[in-house]
Amino acid sequence: MSRGLVAVVGRPNVGKSTLFNRLVGERVAIVEDEPGTTRDRVYATVEWRGREFTLVDTGGLDDGKGEVEAGVRRQAEAAIEEADVVMFVVDAQSGILPVEHDVADRLRRSRKPVVVAANKAESWKTEAQAAEFYELGLGELHTVSALQGIGTGDLLDAVVAKLPAPTEDEPDTADARIAIVGRPNVGKSSFLNRLAGEERAVVSEIPGTTRDAIDTVIERSGRRIRLIDTAGIRRRGHIDEGIEKFALLRTVRAIERADAAILITDATEGITAQDLHIAGYALEAYIGLVLAVNKWDLVARSPETTAGVESEIAREFQFAPWMDHRLVSAKTGRGVEEALTAAVAIVDERTKRIPTADLHRLLTEAVAAHPPPSDRNGKEIRFHHVTQAKGPAPTFVFFVDRPAAVHFSYTRYLENRIRERYSFHGTPIKIELRGARE
Repeated sequence: MSRGLVAVVGRPNVGKSTLFNRLVGERVAIVEDEPGTTRDRVYATVEWRGREFTLVDTGGLDDGKGEVEAGVRRQAEAAIEEADVVMFVVDAQSGILPVEHDVADRLRRSRKPVVVAANKAESWKTEAQAAEFYELGLGELHTVSALQGIGTGDLLDAVVAKLPAPTEDEPDTADARIAIVGRPNVGKSSFLNRLAGEERAVVSEIPGTTRDAIDTVIERSGRRIRLIDTAGIRRRGHIDEGIEKFALLRTVRAIERADAAILITDATEGITAQDLHIAGYALEAYIGLVLAVNKWDLVARSPETTAGVESEIAREFQFAPWMDHRLVSAKTGRGVEEALTAAVAIVDERTKRIPTADLHRLLTEAVAAHPPPSDRNGKEIRFHHVTQAKGPAPTFVFFVDRPAAVHFSYTRYLENRIRERYSFHGTPIKIELRGARE
């Protein structure tokens, strides 16, 4: 099913991030929140009353940087462009500010569904004061308190009611779906053009579900490969901190449709925090990952330089030691085809099935070599069975008497034992713990 996207917009200090955290942390659950990928979260896949949607926090603009109102307007426009529903958060205590009239006007002209959330309505007095926001002309007002959790259920009901009806995704005949992702100006377009325009003919160009992106279907060795491009991430010739952070929306949508991603980085700049953010999204989506260090032609190459880059990759991506990587130059063509070949090989790796008898033998040996630590009361934890579940990502279900008592370090140990024997190179592995009677 296709998933809706809900963007949280508003001026600084109205409580957008607090409301985001409240909705994600209490009323709805983060889907697959994995330890080891610490970073600033700007989005979460959430569920409410049987509907999944992506909730995006557009925070990050700083009062101290100046041009706050212009920044808010640019960020609101980016949100409006990408979202299916816009959640416009205002401050019930401070009342309407001029910039909010501007944002409201843009929202009305966009004809996008809007839900207005008047935050900080902790008392009947502020709830009554919030009524002035009706003059924005955006329809029904929902008073909430992100701090106390008041009114968030009704707010989510309104959001779900405005989401477009779920539709089945069209069948995809491609053998592999590869997303080309990365920061602005790292060479994503050049990388894609090198793959699509040289030696092999483009089979077809199909508008993708990602806005302002084009899916390019190519053939390699008789296999159809869909390249999902996110090169349109840069908007109107300028990038500021808020817009660049929010532009990850296109990357998120591309990743949701992919089997694997090729993450393009810039060899002249090294690994940045933004690169790690994007890699984290791929991990959360449990898709394969290849790191392509681009612009290698601009680096003074030597054994020492290569060793330094390899060391940096190992250090910065220590949360994904299984990740594949290539040193490439989209300009000269060096390593580009090899990166694509690696990504397709990872897609094949993800389809590998392990017999249950072999997995059970592995579990027995793993527990014998390193028994799970006892719980806080000193009670022993017993593993009973393991099987590989069906799914797009390699998923292994372990049956244990008390799943909540198993420390995440032990699940990491079990994952490492699986990788030692069966590899699954280049792709995350999903470990699920279930009660022995399930």
